[in-house]
Amino acid sequence: MSTANRSITSASPFLLTGIPGLEALHVWLSIPFCFTYIMTLLGNSMVLLAVRLDKSLHEPMYYFICMLAVIDLTFSTAVVPKMLGVFWLDSREIGFEACFIQMFFIHTFTAVESGVLLAMSFDRYVAICKPLRYNTILTSSRTIQIGLLSLARGAGVMTPLMCLLTSLPYCKTRVIPHSYCEHMAVVELACADPSVSDLYSLIVATLLVGADSVFITFSYVMILRSVMRLPSQEARLKALRTCGSHVSIILLFYVGGLLSMYLQMFSFGLAPHVQVLVADFYLTVPPMLNPIIYGAKMKQIQEGIFKLLRQLAGLGISQADKDRSDAERGRHHQKRIYPVLE
Repeated sequence: MSTANRSITSASPFLLTGIPGLEALHVWLSIPFCFTYIMTLLGNSMVLLAVRLDKSLHEPMYYFICMLAVIDLTFSTAVVPKMLGVFWLDSREIGFEACFIQMFFIHTFTAVESGVLLAMSFDRYVAICKPLRYNTILTSSRTIQIGLLSLARGAGVMTPLMCLLTSLPYCKTRVIPHSYCEHMAVVELACADPSVSDLYSLIVATLLVGADSVFITFSYVMILRSVMRLPSQEARLKALRTCGSHVSIILLFYVGGLLSMYLQMFSFGLAPHVQVLVADFYLTVPPMLNPIIYGAKMKQIQEGIFKLLRQLAGLGISQADKDRSDAERGRHHQKRIYPVLE
């Protein structure tokens, strides 16, 4: 193949299969994905609005939760609308640049979420192990800086990978046997040796996930030691409940990610549609569950969402609600010296 023909072919659009082998069921399979997307938009938007409008929630812990909500919205919006287009309209074509932009967002915000989860574990460590220094160590400005650093880290390590992938010639079939531009499925279409990009992605994934996991584990070991030293059983239970939602999100993110990655790398004799469905659900279900987990586990977020829903329903806030809110804000301010027991 000539260089001219190869470059033209490489820049041609790709075709997404959807879920291979289950094309006849695409309309039915779209229902759960559409439902999870709607719930993701509603749930995470509610969390963002509740934190934005309730000044008592303007604390580092809730800023990190907002970051997680933004990441979840980005994840879902980068994947689900195009996926539903494939399922409903058979709109399988995706441009060459659009495919790699989608891939960039998915991988970048995966790395960003790992960084935010690490920051949240540090937040809980400081709140429990060094409560008297919490307000000086984790200020609002420092929290925002940590979020921006996580974003810069994710974009910084993924940009070279995208450069490596887009430089490869794609002169095989244009059909991607997936619902979105999944990294390994796209690389298999290259007609050149992708070993450099494969090695880079493996090193980056290992270093990022490995380092973040080690620091998160260390944080929770220290937290557990401090919790066991608390004088009363009630205080210990409150501390553990506060960390429970974070641990749930961590397990959902890392276990789901590892399962999806290994199923893409090694088929284990599973049908292709099973591998694709696992990858699809990993990118769509956790973003829906995260606000539910935090809303159920954290009283302040729950109250903020209920207050917002009452306002949106046109009920307003009665004077009694205002008094109760003021009293709650005063109690919250008093307990900032030991935020984990809020």
